[in-house]
Amino acid sequence: MTQGITVLGLGSGDENQLTLGVLRRLQQAPKLILRTDHHPVAAYLRAEGIRYETFDAIYEAKDRFDDTYEAIAASLLESARSQAVVYAVPGHPMVAEYTVQLLRAKCPEAGIPLEIVGGESFLDQAFLRFGFDPIEGMQLLDATDLRPGMLNPRLHTVIGQVYDTFTASDVKLTLMELYPDDYTVFAGHSLGVAGEESVVRVPLYELDRIEGYGNLSLVWVPRSDRDELRNRTLERLHEIVAILRSPEGCPWDREQTHASLRKNLIEEAYEVLETIDEDDPDHMCEELGDLLLQVMLHSQMEEETGAFTVYDVIAGLNEKLIRRHPHVFGTEGAENAEEALANWQQMKDEEKRRKGIDPSKQSALAGVPKDLPALMKALKLQKKAAVVGFDWSEVGEVIAKITEELGEVQEAMENGAAAERLDELGDLLFAVVNLSRFLKIDPEEALASTNRKFVRRFQYIEERLEARGKSLAEADLAEMEELWQEAKKLQST
Repeated sequence: MTQGITVLGLGSGDENQLTLGVLRRLQQAPKLILRTDHHPVAAYLRAEGIRYETFDAIYEAKDRFDDTYEAIAASLLESARSQAVVYAVPGHPMVAEYTVQLLRAKCPEAGIPLEIVGGESFLDQAFLRFGFDPIEGMQLLDATDLRPGMLNPRLHTVIGQVYDTFTASDVKLTLMELYPDDYTVFAGHSLGVAGEESVVRVPLYELDRIEGYGNLSLVWVPRSDRDELRNRTLERLHEIVAILRSPEGCPWDREQTHASLRKNLIEEAYEVLETIDEDDPDHMCEELGDLLLQVMLHSQMEEETGAFTVYDVIAGLNEKLIRRHPHVFGTEGAENAEEALANWQQMKDEEKRRKGIDPSKQSALAGVPKDLPALMKALKLQKKAAVVGFDWSEVGEVIAKITEELGEVQEAMENGAAAERLDELGDLLFAVVNLSRFLKIDPEEALASTNRKFVRRFQYIEERLEARGKSLAEADLAEMEELWQEAKKLQST
């Protein structure tokens, strides 16, 4: 006969924190099992002659906490099929107690009654001993699953499950992603246990250098409105941009439109590319910020009309990335980059079909932005045409085409009008882009490299002429060519 499971909370400290109801249940339990013997109330139960079992043997047998908790839940379910079981856990059963969450999910499926009786949570002692009011805003986080994105400096942060110095070290490193190294934090050990509790105030960098970590340890990170902390959050950036666009904000920012900022978006993107070419991380960090500002401004304009917000932009991007990477977030596999790209294209086609667009009825060249730089656009057009078989079979044919187009340019120079010369020169450049594709070289990168090389060599000419007491206007072509060849020998490409 199924008897069921009653879960009791032992509180975070000694027997003085037990509720009267929980104490009576402990005294009357036909079969009492503690999750662990490592709790202050356990000694009291022994002293009172209250018999109990524990799951400590499972902790010793399992390497992973998840496996431990699953085994505990399975054991409880099995015992409850034949007798009433009282299961006692540290703190409050519904606060940071994964075994109880498992029981809440599994008991209904197994047809086993489950009753949960609360106890004092370790949070009660945290509020009392650390001395903050949770109404100011707080978050409770798990040290074993702590990530930078969870942190919010405007909330009091209590971190539980800080079992040892290794866990404290992981907590410290994660907090340092947002907080300065000397930020004041507090470690609380055995809060509420008379004669054992301690609260240690330390700068963040010393968090893992103190002793006393164990099953009853917490870390408290006080809330702060300091700009240096808030400035590391997207929420603060969103707030600043909204202020700039508000009636009390900046007159220039208020006047901007999508159209007026169009060129800024392009310029900022190219400035980021320049930092990539320079291999300058500090400059790149700054320019990526300028590019992000453009995204924020355009999003803010739409938020003001009620169309969407930057958080909609982020949500849409996250959903798209997950959807288009089934080999990472789903069940499909991808052994190499080509298969991954095929998955991406397959997902894009499926998205089009959901929008009522039949990919098979679109032009093979569809999807190439009209405002791309010409070299980049030529490359994309050629790649799309090649997918459906409209392509040269070998590189020799491409070189022959370049020779042919060069001849037509020369002929247009001798006999053609300006429009014809422009047309023929475009054909020549298009053919050169085809060659770059066969050589697996991005034409934009190739030309950018040559541009940088030209600048270096020309600046060498300027420097050498200045050393000779000459300006560019005073030098003839022969002298400049001599210095150009000298630069070629001294400088690598």
